[in-house]
Amino acid sequence: MSLKNTYILGIESSCDDTAAAILRNGAILSNVVANQSIHESYGGVVPELASRAHQQNIVPVVDQALQKAGISINHLSAVAFTQGPGLMGSLLVGTSFAKSLAYGLNIPLIGVNHMQAHILAHFIEKDGYNKPSFPFIAMTISGGHTQIVLVEDYFKMIVIGETIDDAVGEAFDKSGKILGLGYPAGPEIDKRAKLGNPIAFKFTKPKVKGLNFSFSGLKTAILYFIQKQVKENPRFIEENINDICASIQYTIINILMDKLKLAVSETRVSQIAIGGGVSANSGIRNALKEAEGQYGWSTYLPALEFTTDNAAMIAIVGYLKFNNKQYAKQSIMASSRLKI
Repeated sequence: MSLKNTYILGIESSCDDTAAAILRNGAILSNVVANQSIHESYGGVVPELASRAHQQNIVPVVDQALQKAGISINHLSAVAFTQGPGLMGSLLVGTSFAKSLAYGLNIPLIGVNHMQAHILAHFIEKDGYNKPSFPFIAMTISGGHTQIVLVEDYFKMIVIGETIDDAVGEAFDKSGKILGLGYPAGPEIDKRAKLGNPIAFKFTKPKVKGLNFSFSGLKTAILYFIQKQVKENPRFIEENINDICASIQYTIINILMDKLKLAVSETRVSQIAIGGGVSANSGIRNALKEAEGQYGWSTYLPALEFTTDNAAMIAIVGYLKFNNKQYAKQSIMASSRLKI
Protein backbone atom coordinates (compact mmCIF):
# COMPACT_ATOMS: atom_id res chain seq x y z
CA MET A 1 0.00 0.00 0.00
CA SER A 2 1.51 3.35 -1.04
CA LEU A 3 1.31 6.36 1.25
CA LYS A 4 -0.38 9.51 -0.01
CA ASN A 5 2.04 12.16 -1.24
CA THR A 6 2.23 15.43 0.65
CA TYR A 7 2.65 18.51 -1.54
CA ILE A 8 3.58 21.81 0.12
CA LEU A 9 3.59 25.17 -1.65
CA GLY A 10 6.18 27.47 -0.07
CA ILE A 11 5.98 31.25 -0.59
CA GLU A 12 8.81 33.65 0.31
CA SER A 13 8.46 37.45 0.09
CA SER A 14 10.38 38.85 3.07
CA CYS A 15 12.62 41.26 1.17
CA ASP A 16 13.19 41.82 -2.57
CA ASP A 17 12.88 38.28 -4.00
CA THR A 18 9.50 36.78 -4.87
CA ALA A 19 9.83 33.01 -4.59
CA ALA A 20 7.63 29.91 -4.74
CA ALA A 21 8.55 26.25 -4.39
CA ILE A 22 6.77 22.90 -4.46
CA LEU A 23 7.94 20.18 -2.09
CA ARG A 24 6.84 16.55 -2.17
CA ASN A 25 7.57 14.47 0.92
CA GLY A 26 10.73 16.41 1.80
CA ALA A 27 12.15 16.70 -1.74
CA ILE A 28 11.96 19.87 -3.85
CA LEU A 29 10.18 19.55 -7.20
CA SER A 30 10.51 23.22 -8.16
CA ASN A 31 12.11 26.33 -6.71
CA VAL A 32 11.36 29.56 -8.61
CA VAL A 33 12.78 32.98 -7.69
CA ALA A 34 11.97 36.32 -9.34
CA ASN A 35 14.72 38.84 -8.57
CA GLN A 36 14.09 42.58 -8.49
CA SER A 37 16.89 44.31 -10.38
CA ILE A 38 15.24 47.72 -9.89
CA HIS A 39 17.05 48.16 -6.55
CA GLU A 40 20.57 47.98 -8.02
CA SER A 41 20.60 51.63 -9.10
CA TYR A 42 19.69 52.71 -5.55
CA GLY A 43 22.51 50.75 -3.87
CA GLY A 44 20.05 48.89 -1.65
CA VAL A 45 16.47 47.65 -1.32
CA VAL A 46 13.73 50.30 -1.53
CA PRO A 47 10.79 48.87 0.51
CA GLU A 48 7.98 50.54 -1.45
CA LEU A 49 9.38 49.38 -4.80
CA ALA A 50 9.88 45.87 -3.38
CA SER A 51 6.25 45.47 -2.29
CA ARG A 52 4.96 46.69 -5.68
CA ALA A 53 7.19 44.22 -7.51
CA HIS A 54 5.97 41.38 -5.26
CA GLN A 55 2.38 42.17 -6.27
CA GLN A 56 3.35 41.90 -9.93
CA ASN A 57 5.42 38.74 -9.52
CA ILE A 58 3.64 36.51 -7.05
CA VAL A 59 0.94 35.02 -9.31
CA PRO A 60 3.25 34.16 -12.26
CA VAL A 61 5.93 32.82 -9.87
CA VAL A 62 3.48 30.46 -8.12
CA ASP A 63 2.07 29.39 -11.49
CA GLN A 64 5.56 28.63 -12.79
CA ALA A 65 6.42 26.63 -9.65
CA LEU A 66 3.31 24.48 -10.13
CA GLN A 67 4.08 23.94 -13.82
CA LYS A 68 7.70 22.96 -13.16
CA ALA A 69 6.56 20.53 -10.46
CA GLY A 70 4.07 18.99 -12.89
CA ILE A 71 1.09 19.30 -10.55
CA SER A 72 -2.11 21.31 -10.41
CA ILE A 73 -3.21 23.59 -7.61
CA ASN A 74 -5.65 20.91 -6.44
CA HIS A 75 -2.79 18.55 -5.52
CA LEU A 76 -1.60 20.90 -2.75
CA SER A 77 -1.78 19.62 0.82
CA ALA A 78 -0.93 22.97 2.48
CA VAL A 79 0.37 26.49 1.83
CA ALA A 80 3.40 27.69 3.82
CA PHE A 81 4.50 31.33 3.76
CA THR A 82 7.05 33.64 5.39
CA GLN A 83 5.35 35.35 8.32
CA GLY A 84 8.49 37.32 9.23
CA PRO A 85 10.92 38.83 9.93
CA GLY A 86 11.36 41.12 6.93
CA LEU A 87 10.04 44.24 5.22
CA MET A 88 6.42 44.71 6.26
CA GLY A 89 5.14 45.72 2.82
CA SER A 90 6.81 42.72 1.21
CA LEU A 91 5.60 40.28 3.88
CA LEU A 92 2.01 41.48 3.50
CA VAL A 93 1.93 40.50 -0.18
CA GLY A 94 2.99 36.91 0.49
CA THR A 95 0.82 36.62 3.60
CA SER A 96 -2.32 37.88 1.87
CA PHE A 97 -1.80 35.61 -1.14
CA ALA A 98 -1.13 32.52 1.01
CA LYS A 99 -4.14 33.14 3.25
CA SER A 100 -6.46 33.63 0.28
CA LEU A 101 -5.17 30.55 -1.55
CA ALA A 102 -5.40 28.26 1.50
CA TYR A 103 -8.89 29.53 2.27
CA GLY A 104 -10.06 29.06 -1.31
CA LEU A 105 -8.66 25.50 -1.50
CA ASN A 106 -9.76 24.68 2.06
CA ILE A 107 -6.30 23.38 2.98
CA PRO A 108 -4.03 24.14 5.97
CA LEU A 109 -2.17 27.44 6.20
CA ILE A 110 1.30 27.40 7.79
CA GLY A 111 3.25 30.45 8.96
CA VAL A 112 7.05 30.18 8.82
CA ASN A 113 9.80 32.11 10.58
CA HIS A 114 12.29 33.19 7.91
CA MET A 115 15.31 32.69 10.20
CA GLN A 116 14.20 29.21 11.23
CA ALA A 117 13.80 28.41 7.54
CA HIS A 118 17.43 29.31 6.78
CA ILE A 119 18.46 26.82 9.46
CA LEU A 120 16.02 24.05 8.54
CA ALA A 121 16.95 24.27 4.84
CA HIS A 122 19.59 21.69 5.79
CA PHE A 123 16.78 19.12 6.06
CA ILE A 124 15.73 19.36 2.41
CA GLU A 125 16.32 16.01 0.70
CA LYS A 126 19.20 16.52 -1.74
CA ASP A 127 21.78 14.10 -3.09
CA GLY A 128 25.29 14.72 -1.82
CA TYR A 129 24.22 16.72 1.23
CA ASN A 130 24.09 15.34 4.76
CA LYS A 131 21.72 16.55 7.47
CA PRO A 132 22.96 17.64 10.89
CA SER A 133 21.73 15.76 13.95
CA PHE A 134 20.52 17.48 17.10
CA PRO A 135 21.91 19.40 18.86
CA PHE A 136 23.89 21.60 16.47
CA ILE A 137 25.00 25.21 16.22
CA ALA A 138 23.57 27.23 13.35
CA MET A 139 25.07 30.50 12.15
CA THR A 140 22.71 32.51 9.95
CA ILE A 141 24.52 35.21 8.01
CA SER A 142 22.82 37.50 5.50
CA GLY A 143 22.26 41.10 4.50
CA GLY A 144 19.74 41.63 7.29
CA HIS A 145 20.72 39.14 9.98
CA THR A 146 23.70 37.68 11.82
CA GLN A 147 22.88 35.11 14.50
CA ILE A 148 24.32 32.11 16.30
CA VAL A 149 21.59 29.66 17.31
CA LEU A 150 21.71 26.52 19.43
CA VAL A 151 19.34 24.10 17.69
CA GLU A 152 18.05 21.37 20.01
CA ASP A 153 15.18 20.20 17.81
CA TYR A 154 13.31 21.33 14.68
CA PHE A 155 11.43 24.03 16.56
CA LYS A 156 13.47 24.30 19.75
CA MET A 157 16.04 26.98 18.98
CA ILE A 158 17.88 29.34 21.32
CA VAL A 159 19.60 32.48 19.99
CA ILE A 160 22.93 32.61 21.84
CA GLY A 161 24.53 35.40 19.83
CA GLU A 162 23.51 38.11 17.35
CA THR A 163 24.60 41.42 15.91
CA ILE A 164 24.07 44.48 18.08
CA ASP A 165 24.00 46.77 15.04
CA ASP A 166 24.61 45.86 11.38
CA ALA A 167 24.48 42.45 9.73
CA VAL A 168 27.54 40.86 8.12
CA GLY A 169 25.99 41.13 4.64
CA GLU A 170 25.63 44.87 5.12
CA ALA A 171 29.32 45.09 5.98
CA PHE A 172 30.11 43.46 2.63
CA ASP A 173 27.64 45.64 0.70
CA LYS A 174 28.68 48.95 2.29
CA SER A 175 32.35 48.12 1.78
CA GLY A 176 31.57 47.38 -1.84
CA LYS A 177 29.77 50.69 -2.20
CA ILE A 178 32.83 52.51 -0.82
CA LEU A 179 34.94 50.70 -3.43
CA GLY A 180 32.48 51.42 -6.25
CA LEU A 181 31.56 47.76 -6.79
CA GLY A 182 27.80 48.17 -7.03
CA TYR A 183 25.01 46.28 -5.24
CA PRO A 184 24.98 43.59 -3.96
CA ALA A 185 28.73 43.64 -3.44
CA GLY A 186 29.29 40.37 -1.57
CA PRO A 187 29.79 38.12 -4.63
CA GLU A 188 32.13 40.64 -6.30
CA ILE A 189 34.25 41.02 -3.14
CA ASP A 190 34.44 37.23 -2.87
CA LYS A 191 35.53 36.95 -6.52
CA ARG A 192 38.22 39.61 -6.19
CA ALA A 193 39.40 38.30 -2.80
CA LYS A 194 40.57 35.11 -4.50
CA LEU A 195 43.03 37.21 -6.53
CA GLY A 196 44.34 39.34 -3.66
CA ASN A 197 46.54 39.20 -0.57
CA PRO A 198 44.34 38.79 2.56
CA ILE A 199 46.94 40.34 4.88
CA ALA A 200 47.87 43.28 2.65
CA PHE A 201 45.85 45.70 4.82
CA LYS A 202 44.97 45.22 8.48
CA PHE A 203 41.55 46.17 9.83
CA THR A 204 40.88 46.08 13.57
CA LYS A 205 38.32 43.51 14.68
CA PRO A 206 35.49 44.86 16.89
CA LYS A 207 35.79 43.97 20.58
CA VAL A 208 32.35 42.66 21.51
CA LYS A 209 31.96 40.46 24.56
CA GLY A 210 30.39 37.01 24.42
CA LEU A 211 28.82 35.67 21.25
CA ASN A 212 27.38 38.93 19.91
CA PHE A 213 28.65 40.71 16.80
CA SER A 214 29.19 44.31 15.73
CA PHE A 215 29.99 45.41 12.19
CA SER A 216 29.24 49.15 12.22
CA GLY A 217 32.72 50.03 13.54
CA LEU A 218 34.39 47.89 10.89
CA LYS A 219 32.41 49.66 8.13
CA THR A 220 33.53 53.04 9.48
CA ALA A 221 37.16 51.91 9.76
CA ILE A 222 37.13 50.74 6.12
CA LEU A 223 35.58 54.06 5.01
CA TYR A 224 38.20 56.16 6.83
CA PHE A 225 41.03 53.95 5.59
CA ILE A 226 39.93 54.29 1.95
CA GLN A 227 39.38 58.05 2.26
CA LYS A 228 42.87 58.50 3.73
CA GLN A 229 44.57 56.36 1.08
CA VAL A 230 42.69 57.96 -1.83
CA LYS A 231 43.65 61.41 -0.57
CA GLU A 232 47.32 60.37 -0.81
CA ASN A 233 46.89 58.42 -4.06
CA PRO A 234 43.72 59.00 -6.15
CA ARG A 235 44.31 55.68 -7.94
CA PHE A 236 44.65 53.66 -4.71
CA ILE A 237 41.41 51.70 -5.11
CA GLU A 238 42.04 50.90 -8.76
CA GLU A 239 45.62 49.78 -8.08
CA ASN A 240 44.81 47.70 -4.98
CA ILE A 241 41.21 46.54 -5.42
CA ASN A 242 41.93 42.79 -5.14
CA ASP A 243 44.10 43.19 -2.03
CA ILE A 244 41.51 45.48 -0.40
CA CYS A 245 38.71 42.97 -1.05
CA ALA A 246 40.85 40.08 0.21
CA SER A 247 41.74 42.00 3.39
CA ILE A 248 38.12 42.95 4.09
CA GLN A 249 36.90 39.39 3.54
CA TYR A 250 39.73 37.95 5.65
CA THR A 251 38.81 40.24 8.55
CA ILE A 252 35.09 39.42 8.37
CA ILE A 253 35.73 35.67 8.19
CA ASN A 254 38.01 35.85 11.22
CA ILE A 255 35.30 37.68 13.18
CA LEU A 256 32.78 34.96 12.34
CA MET A 257 35.16 32.08 13.03
CA ASP A 258 36.27 33.52 16.40
CA LYS A 259 32.64 33.63 17.54
CA LEU A 260 31.98 30.09 16.31
CA LYS A 261 35.02 28.80 18.22
CA LEU A 262 33.69 30.49 21.36
CA ALA A 263 30.20 29.04 20.78
CA VAL A 264 31.62 25.52 20.46
CA SER A 265 33.68 26.04 23.63
CA GLU A 266 30.68 27.28 25.62
CA THR A 267 28.09 24.76 24.39
CA ARG A 268 30.33 21.69 23.85
CA VAL A 269 28.45 21.23 20.55
CA SER A 270 30.77 20.72 17.57
CA GLN A 271 28.28 20.32 14.73
CA ILE A 272 28.14 23.59 12.79
CA ALA A 273 25.60 24.47 10.09
CA ILE A 274 25.53 27.79 8.25
CA GLY A 275 22.75 29.46 6.28
CA GLY A 276 21.71 32.75 4.72
CA GLY A 277 22.96 34.61 1.65
CA VAL A 278 26.48 35.20 2.98
CA SER A 279 26.91 31.42 3.50
CA ALA A 280 27.49 31.27 -0.27
CA ASN A 281 30.81 33.08 0.29
CA SER A 282 33.66 30.77 -0.75
CA GLY A 283 36.03 32.11 1.90
CA ILE A 284 33.63 31.27 4.72
CA ARG A 285 32.95 27.82 3.25
CA ASN A 286 36.68 27.10 2.98
CA ALA A 287 37.31 28.29 6.55
CA LEU A 288 34.62 25.95 7.88
CA LYS A 289 35.96 22.99 5.95
CA GLU A 290 39.47 23.71 7.29
CA ALA A 291 38.00 23.82 10.81
CA GLU A 292 36.83 20.23 10.43
CA GLY A 293 40.42 19.02 10.33
CA GLN A 294 41.80 21.66 12.68
CA TYR A 295 39.19 21.50 15.47
CA GLY A 296 37.35 18.24 14.79
CA TRP A 297 34.07 19.96 13.92
CA SER A 298 31.39 18.49 11.68
CA THR A 299 30.27 21.25 9.31
CA TYR A 300 27.21 21.47 7.09
CA LEU A 301 27.07 23.84 4.12
CA PRO A 302 23.77 24.36 2.30
CA ALA A 303 23.46 23.92 -1.46
CA LEU A 304 24.05 27.31 -3.08
CA GLU A 305 20.45 27.45 -4.34
CA PHE A 306 19.23 27.34 -0.72
CA THR A 307 21.55 30.05 0.66
CA THR A 308 19.91 33.25 -0.54
CA ASP A 309 16.20 33.91 0.09
CA ASN A 310 14.19 31.12 -1.51
CA ALA A 311 10.88 29.33 -1.08
CA ALA A 312 12.31 25.80 -0.82
CA MET A 313 13.37 26.53 2.75
CA ILE A 314 9.87 27.82 3.52
CA ALA A 315 8.37 24.65 2.04
CA ILE A 316 10.54 22.30 4.14
CA VAL A 317 9.49 24.07 7.35
CA GLY A 318 5.90 23.88 6.13
CA TYR A 319 6.33 20.14 5.60
CA LEU A 320 7.77 19.61 9.10
CA LYS A 321 4.93 21.63 10.65
CA PHE A 322 2.33 19.89 8.48
CA ASN A 323 3.44 16.51 9.80
CA ASN A 324 2.96 17.82 13.36
CA LYS A 325 -0.35 19.52 12.47
CA GLN A 326 1.07 22.93 13.45
CA TYR A 327 -1.36 24.94 11.36
CA ALA A 328 -2.02 28.67 11.46
CA LYS A 329 -5.39 30.36 11.76
CA GLN A 330 -6.71 32.69 9.08
CA SER A 331 -6.23 35.53 11.58
CA ILE A 332 -2.43 35.15 11.42
CA MET A 333 -0.59 38.41 10.66
CA ALA A 334 2.76 39.22 9.10
CA SER A 335 5.37 40.35 11.64
CA SER A 336 8.40 42.35 10.49
CA ARG A 337 10.28 41.68 13.75
CA LEU A 338 9.31 38.06 14.33
CA LYS A 339 11.75 36.31 16.68
CA ILE A 340 12.95 32.70 16.64
